[in-house]
Amino acid sequence: MTSATTRSRTAPPPPPPPPAEITYSGQYSVNPLAEVSFRGMCARIPSVLGRIARLSWRTDRRAVQLLVGCQVVTGVSAAVLLAATARAMEPVLGAGSVGERLREALPALVVVAAAAAAARVSGAVATYAERRLTPRLTRTGTDTALVEAVCRVEAAAYAVDGFADRQEAAEMGVIRTQVMVADAQRFMSALIRMVTACGVLSVLNLLMLPLLLLAVLPAGAGAVLTARVDYEIHYRNVADRNVRGMMRWWATMPKYADEVRANSMTDYLLFWYRSLSDRCDRRTVAAAPRTLRIALLSSLAGGVFLVVTWAVLAWLAVTGRIGPAVAATAVVAVQTTLAALSQVVVNGAAVFHTSLYLGDMQTFLDDAAARAPERGDLAVCGPVEEIRLEEVGYRYPGKEEPAVDGVSLTLRRGEILAIVGVNGSGKSTLTRLLTGINLPDKGRVTWNGADLAEVAPATVWANTGLVPQIFAQWPLRVRENVTLGQPRTFDDGAVWEALDAVGMREAVEALPAGLDTLLAREIFGGAELSGGQWQRLACSRALYRQPPLLILDEPTSQMDPRGEHRIFERIKAIAGDRITVVVTHRLENTRLADHIVVLEHGRITERGRYDELVHAGGTFAELLRLSQDR
Repeated sequence: MTSATTRSRTAPPPPPPPPAEITYSGQYSVNPLAEVSFRGMCARIPSVLGRIARLSWRTDRRAVQLLVGCQVVTGVSAAVLLAATARAMEPVLGAGSVGERLREALPALVVVAAAAAAARVSGAVATYAERRLTPRLTRTGTDTALVEAVCRVEAAAYAVDGFADRQEAAEMGVIRTQVMVADAQRFMSALIRMVTACGVLSVLNLLMLPLLLLAVLPAGAGAVLTARVDYEIHYRNVADRNVRGMMRWWATMPKYADEVRANSMTDYLLFWYRSLSDRCDRRTVAAAPRTLRIALLSSLAGGVFLVVTWAVLAWLAVTGRIGPAVAATAVVAVQTTLAALSQVVVNGAAVFHTSLYLGDMQTFLDDAAARAPERGDLAVCGPVEEIRLEEVGYRYPGKEEPAVDGVSLTLRRGEILAIVGVNGSGKSTLTRLLTGINLPDKGRVTWNGADLAEVAPATVWANTGLVPQIFAQWPLRVRENVTLGQPRTFDDGAVWEALDAVGMREAVEALPAGLDTLLAREIFGGAELSGGQWQRLACSRALYRQPPLLILDEPTSQMDPRGEHRIFERIKAIAGDRITVVVTHRLENTRLADHIVVLEHGRITERGRYDELVHAGGTFAELLRLSQDR
């Protein structure tokens, strides 16, 4: 053995590759806040308050009425409390015995106590209304709206660069919804208390009001600028957080635990996850000096003006420009105003912060609404006698070459069409065009003569049964995994019939709760199926629907020969009532087809029956020979 060979065996392996840097250059690469002025940022607060009010009103009017009523009570209580305090201070600080002064002040003190009690009760009722409103607002106003928007967009939207990241940014808007009512309610409550206290203070001495405003405004400016920095960091981390969340899900799912362990992926996945987390943390830490400078400068400016405020108050009292009772009331008014101003600043900044994320969410919802199918009002009614593709072409967003190019086909009821070809030849894309999941860029697809571009898509999909190559393993009960939440009958007879058709009765009967078994091993009481059983269940869904168009994309790739034979026998038995399309790599299975088409680079290169193509010497014959040469 040479020394070079020895060195190559003892040399350390290369380090694991770090996560890719993800950057975009399109419309989603522009930070929407980057060019907004400070004045423009502050101007967002009224608009976002209005939006929160409208959302809240649509969600729970009674809760909104309670919140508004509590705000009124809070303002009135604050005004009464300060006015009564001023009345109580005159006898308390006046001449006479202690008993006499207390008796004179007692009515005003009772009013003070009543006003304070009313403020506390209104605060408790406001908290109740907020907790009643927030869950419903989050669920119906944002969370459900976001899920619905994603589910209803054209399927092509998923392939648009930045769509997933914009969705991730919108998710933050959903999270902020959980606190936005509380922030808005506290902001308005503090604003009312501040206005009330400022009114009382301006009556006592007009000079105090501008000094108080100057004492608190720097803190407000600092809070808004800090929120802007936080949002910039959030914006820069969107892509990494999105990828990290996806990887976290994949790495921790029990479904993939065997592959992670047997392939020694644990260390790399942890390295990858830590690397992305560190990258996000570095951006956050890098912004810390900016936020520190903002906090120090705003605190310094606010502190200087606050000292001046108290100094002026002391000067007014010492020089006799205001009496002792007025001075005492002014102290209370100053403290009340400062507390209210501070709450206005804190909660105003929170409302501004919320407005940034709500803006992201609204932008995404608007974009998703623009991408929702708008194809026309025509309806497809069964039976579907003919589906025709006329010079159809489709190219995915961002791709240079079309996935399907110039395909013409005619499918008729009672016939079975088999689609074959190598990976990437356009087979699955063709099925998406057949079902109207994607509309062609050129040419047209018609059902019974109606162009799918002019047909309401729900009526097309109601007549479709699809077993995709990558099928869902829904964490639902067995029954709902077959019916997909769309039962045809009130009993389970049709469900068992579909399960019998794919040979799943015994497997389902062996589960702990039969049809009521939850197919999610991760959940207590749930169960799991094997890969082949899941594929049979996916086939049972399509058979249960009894659709005019049945499409099976590699329907038996994970099944044993017995299960595969049973599925294809069933396909042949029911083919007379529908159009059937089978996509498969197992070319022997195409014997049952009435027609076979071979796709290469998105184009049909061969057509015919099995016996014709076997002897044609083309791609079909080559693929069949290779599949048998093992």
